[in-house]
Amino acid sequence: MPRPTPAQLAYGSCTVIFSTLAMLLLSQTSSGPGITVIALAALALGLLVALTVPSPGTGTAQPSAEPVADEERVPTTL
Repeated sequence: MPRPTPAQLAYGSCTVIFSTLAMLLLSQTSSGPGITVIALAALALGLLVALTVPSPGTGTAQPSAEPVADEERVPTTL
């Protein structure tokens, strides 16, 4: 399994921090279980964001075997 890049760590960490703050402010909860649920949801969201940030080198497109057909041009009237 490849190591996460600095960009993935930064995006994931920022997501956890900002989503935790936003959810705590919006829900206005002060109970222990509520804060625990919000913290776990923020960690899951941060993990999702960190895993979906593309790694360098994985975004290369493979050339297709079929040639791309030209678009059909339709004349317009003004």
